[in-house]
Amino acid sequence: MRRPLQIKAEEDSVRSVVSLTSALETLSSMQIAKTKNKVLISNQFFDEVWNIYKQIRVDVMFNFGRKIDEKPIEKELLILITAKAGLSGDIDNRLIKKVVDHYDETKNDVLVIGHHGALKLKQAHIDHTYYFDLPEHDYINVDPLMDITRKYAKSRIFYQHYISLSQQDIKDVDLSEVVSSKGRTADLSTVGKDLVTEKTYIFEPSSYQVAAYLENSILRLTISQFIYDSRLAQVASRFKAMSAAKERSIANAAELRLEFNRAKRNLVDTRLKESLAGLKKIRAGGA
Repeated sequence: MRRPLQIKAEEDSVRSVVSLTSALETLSSMQIAKTKNKVLISNQFFDEVWNIYKQIRVDVMFNFGRKIDEKPIEKELLILITAKAGLSGDIDNRLIKKVVDHYDETKNDVLVIGHHGALKLKQAHIDHTYYFDLPEHDYINVDPLMDITRKYAKSRIFYQHYISLSQQDIKDVDLSEVVSSKGRTADLSTVGKDLVTEKTYIFEPSSYQVAAYLENSILRLTISQFIYDSRLAQVASRFKAMSAAKERSIANAAELRLEFNRAKRNLVDTRLKESLAGLKKIRAGGA
């Protein structure tokens, strides 16, 4: 049996883990509420921008703000949104597995956001073409992502989707399809009375360039929403992982406390037996 001091030292270490996981659990809970509000605000702004864009668009296709003579790369860009570090449970592992199943070296280039995802991608023996750190602050500058996305004929985003505090899913969507889908939803809720047309408004330098500018705004909002949603799922997954770790640590600490008490009692019993045995010998020698 281990010595009581060894058990006590291990129990102290486990209780430190309990304090750390409890702090991370509380921090994750605060970040969840904050990020959910960002997602709601972003959705409302998207609806307003789409209401204007749908009335002046000059093409049935969403062109990602590209110029008329701009020819995109005939490859599919895979955009991965992952965590910055490895304290988000198994959610990044599930995302990378889905990417590996879809990836074809001859047909895909890879853009990864988040250091943890880049490491996992390397372990899967897939080289990324572009890399960005996951933003730490509330403001997300997605312009560098947009510049890359516009170069490709197709773009597919892999991200973590928040369902509830206890459930997060991995999704992959075609970027142009999801923009059109979001637009159809916005069409039902943002039917304005004042139509924005060339008869009622003046577009400078042209309606096509104004539409391209709005496409840039819509693309910026859409990518930002994916990052917010992914961040929300990452924080929720971290909350779940920290909650589970805290519960395991509390149970482990209770077991160690019980083992410590037993070891301490056994040590006292052993010393008492040794004392009694020594006393008997002394008495036997005196007789």
